[in-house]
Amino acid sequence: MNTVKLMLLILMPLWLVLVSDVSYGRHAAIMIDADDGSILHEVDSTHSWYPASLTKVMTLYMTFDALNARQIHLYDTLRASYHASRQPNSKLGLRQGETLTVQDAILAIITRSANDAAVVLAEHLGGTEESFAVKMTTMAHALGMYDTHFMNATGLPHNWQVTTPRDMAVLAWKIQQNFPNYYPYFAAHSFNFKGRELRAINKFTASYPGAEGMKTGFTCGSGFNLISTASQNGKRLIGVILGGMTSAERYQLMIKMMNDGFANKYSASPARNINSITTHFTGTPPYQLDCGNRASTNMVSSYGGDDSHSSRQYIGKSKRVSKPKHISHRKNVKKSRPVNKSKTAPKTKAAGKSKRQAFSKTKPSSKSKSIHKTKPTGKSKSGANKSKSSKTRYRRS
Repeated sequence: MNTVKLMLLILMPLWLVLVSDVSYGRHAAIMIDADDGSILHEVDSTHSWYPASLTKVMTLYMTFDALNARQIHLYDTLRASYHASRQPNSKLGLRQGETLTVQDAILAIITRSANDAAVVLAEHLGGTEESFAVKMTTMAHALGMYDTHFMNATGLPHNWQVTTPRDMAVLAWKIQQNFPNYYPYFAAHSFNFKGRELRAINKFTASYPGAEGMKTGFTCGSGFNLISTASQNGKRLIGVILGGMTSAERYQLMIKMMNDGFANKYSASPARNINSITTHFTGTPPYQLDCGNRASTNMVSSYGGDDSHSSRQYIGKSKRVSKPKHISHRKNVKKSRPVNKSKTAPKTKAAGKSKRQAFSKTKPSSKSKSIHKTKPTGKSKSGANKSKSSKTRYRRS
């Protein structure tokens, strides 16, 4: 009996380490100091990933750039097209022909991750969403986001729409630097649209001390993503989490990373700067969650929303599946349907690489036990079906 107890005492610490290691599952992350771009922490920060609704941060960057150039103004009236009105959740529930201002669209994207508002902006600035996506990619490469490629303005699933934690951190950093007048929009806690106040869905922005905002994202392919910025005692940090297994997990990962950053538990190295880090794809984007359909070109049905309501429909379960295709060489860019003839399309290594190359630093977990307990608001159908927005037009996404 004493021998058994001794063995248990020896094995218990090892078991706790293993449980701790798998509890967060596989993910990718980066944290930088916003003052100088030094990298404080990273986990597979150049691994390719599906951005989900983090895509909308680039949609907003393009909007702010147009505002700065006086191509548009905050109170210009925008009109929803048929295409915009047919977007799946998360959305405002705009009907074809319904109007909103540029500022309304900005706040709807930041607080509610509204797909229809993002498409309205994209069509106003680019003529079509596809043309706008080409401009998004061109701008991304101009900012140094060489491993990012956009195919739409919303983040709805597309095999060729990929990014990395490093690139998303660059985007957040550039918004802070280039648009100080518009950056405060990201701190919005609510949004008043046509007489109704809609609360923001970003729990980090709502509760973390010194939080300045940014963006959530979710698809079955990407998992639960999050960009966050915060300031404490004169120190500003930018964090990116890609691939949380549940909504709660991404917030836990971000809070821990931010707490450690502000407590100076990470040692910054002058040689490790976000501007000098190697920019090339590592591996292929994982299909993170065992829900929806496998990501396929223009597949909307893999989308489950953008924030906590999505975890109501999914009990976190990691499953390694066949790697989806994405942009691997320039020929693919020429053959794609949108007019994306830009020569700046990112290069990636062939998808047939060994599994050792993907997530070499982190171990995939078999199961995540974190379950969001709130009740579902109902299943979201793909954009082609008729919306029930007449009764639940402003339902929480």
